[in-house]
Amino acid sequence: MRKVLFIALAFISAANAIGQSKTALNFKAEIANRNTDTISFLDRNNGKQIKKIAVDKNGIFKDSFEVAEGFYMLFDGKEYTQLFLKNGYDLNLKMDAKNFDESIVYTGKGSLENNMLAKNSVEEAKYDYDSLLASSQEVFTARVNEKKAADLLALENKKLDPNFIELQKKSIDRSIAGLSKYHQEALMTKKMNGTPSPTFDYDNYKGGKTKLEDFRGKYVYIDVWATWCAPCRAEIPFLKKLEEKYHQKNIVFVSLSIDQVKDVEKWRKLIKDKELGGVQVFADKDWNSQFVKDYNITGIPRFILIDPNGNIVKADAPRPSSPTIEAEFDALLN
Repeated sequence: MRKVLFIALAFISAANAIGQSKTALNFKAEIANRNTDTISFLDRNNGKQIKKIAVDKNGIFKDSFEVAEGFYMLFDGKEYTQLFLKNGYDLNLKMDAKNFDESIVYTGKGSLENNMLAKNSVEEAKYDYDSLLASSQEVFTARVNEKKAADLLALENKKLDPNFIELQKKSIDRSIAGLSKYHQEALMTKKMNGTPSPTFDYDNYKGGKTKLEDFRGKYVYIDVWATWCAPCRAEIPFLKKLEEKYHQKNIVFVSLSIDQVKDVEKWRKLIKDKELGGVQVFADKDWNSQFVKDYNITGIPRFILIDPNGNIVKADAPRPSSPTIEAEFDALLN
């Protein structure tokens, strides 16, 4: 869900503010089981911190400050939640950080809009984006139109701030545009399944060059990653377990870094420090490497599964952390 939310928010324009009154925003938060002793308000468009509030001796976060009217993110040191803020609001938040999204409740002026955002976050987390993005064009269009209609219907409340409604409608439109673009890319990627795989010939961590043809006769599971990519690094423990379980099977694990050439030593150090296994190769032109462009890779980590004849089984294969990956491997290798 977080991945899809990021994709959708990436298409929201930087036109965040509508206006600003002369009255400050009053904000108060009582957070049970808090993760840190500070909370931060971040501009949703660029992630820039606009305000930090420290907890007081009574365990309360409280302050008054001026804001440009629009959407922001509240960060508690571990998780984020979206807010709509404007001067003149008097917002009181109560939540339990151990049950983050589900426990959020606002009272006071501005609570109607922000309780709606909190509720939306819970509903979005439950939405089956995986099946939506894996669906045919016809099914995708029908479902996304249905979702848009439901989202717009929820805004038909005359008590909601008119500017909030306007910004939310723009957000909905841009989120749908983001999903549609992502879906089109997924359809293009899926069409590659069953076709001969593009090849590569890259530097190997252990020395020399390694090309895809070196593994002919074996299944090849490729991890396209980079040292700077946190989601990529989060997959490392799961990838290690897969390598250990299937090390005697007819499959080879290749990790293909798209770090910049200037970071090659950082790449080497991480491999050594993390004791990474498998075959470690370094792409020649990071994102502009031909293999990356041939697979239309616009986000990482990206996993690719190739059969012993060099044909693509899945151009966008499940991650090592996926609950389905072992069943898919077993079906091919046993």
